[in-house]
Order: sequence, then C-alpha cells, then structure tokens
Amino acid sequence: MRKVDLCLSTEGAEVILATSSDEKHPPENMIDGNLETFWTTTGMFPQEFIVCFHKHVRIERLVIQSYFVRTLRIEKSTSKEPVDFEQWIERDLVHTEGQLQNEEIMIWKLKVQDQSASRIGFW
Repeated sequence: MRKVDLCLSTEGAEVILATSSDEKHPPENMIDGNLETFWTTTGMFPQEFIVCFHKHVRIERLVIQSYFVRTLRIEKSTSKEPVDFEQWIERDLVHTEGQLQNEEIMIWKLKVQDQSASRIGFW
C-alpha cells in the first residue's frame, strides 16, 4: 500500500492558522511539497501553526524539518472545527546553529491511544 503525505496541499491539507507570515515565505510553503520553499518566522516569540486535513485521518508518522526550534509541542483535534485540541506529543529538539533539524516521529512507537485527527497544531 502506497504511503501518502497527508500534510500536502495536493492532498487537501490547509494551513488555517500561523502566528507570523512573510510575503516571500508564507505558511502555505510548509505544505507545498517543494523542498526549496519554506515558511519563515520573525523568531521573536514562540510560533504556532495549525494544519487542517480534508478528512479525518490516521497519522502514523510525522517528519519535521526546521531550523532553530528548541521544543516542539504537537496537539491534535478530532473536531470538525479548530477547537478542543489535546496535547499529543512534546519533544526537545537538538539545536545546532545553522543546521537543518530533521525530526521523525513514529506515532505507533509512542503507544498513544488514538492516532487519528482532523487537525494538528504545532506550538
């Protein structure tokens, strides 16, 4: 069975909230599938974004690529509206100056009860 990247805009995902935006590097770049584009933030305060899926999905794996992130908190919601988020995953990331952070989270290894979501928020 082919694995699908559910966080791509081509799969119906949308960034419905982001705490900062840059004209040249908007939040939508996170889900466009192009490794040459990215979302940039002010870096002045903790950033947040929410990705909405086009349907209720089961998440098996998350791959996060970032720079300068110290702690990543991921919350999920199974609601039809962007409400009722519950804390799901929290990770301290290795911070190496100027180096790309590649974090792969295998959800099934975490022994979490529910892997399904209609939205995930990153704080």
